[in-house]
Amino acid sequence: MKKPSSKIRDEIAKLQEQLKIAETREAERIGRIALRAGLGEIEIDEAELQAAFEQLTKRFRGGQGTTTGGKNGASVSSGATSIAAVASGPNAGGAGEA
Repeated sequence: MKKPSSKIRDEIAKLQEQLKIAETREAERIGRIALRAGLGEIEIDEAELQAAFEQLTKRFRGGQGTTTGGKNGASVSSGATSIAAVASGPNAGGAGEA
């Protein structure tokens, strides 16, 4: 049995709202972790920071990470040293301020 288009639109709207809530929750979680690691105090270009995050994603996915195709089109390798510096810095233990 086929659903009427109005019912499908309602389902899409509900799913979009769920997606927005999930993305907000994930962004807040990642933001808190980044601040505890000291990323809030580092002056870094947004494209370079995104590239560093992509390297981190690739590392934890077992080398199968992909780029997000962001508007800047940053290369994945440009932020590799930034991640290494943050991961091995004095705040690497995560005992920083929130």
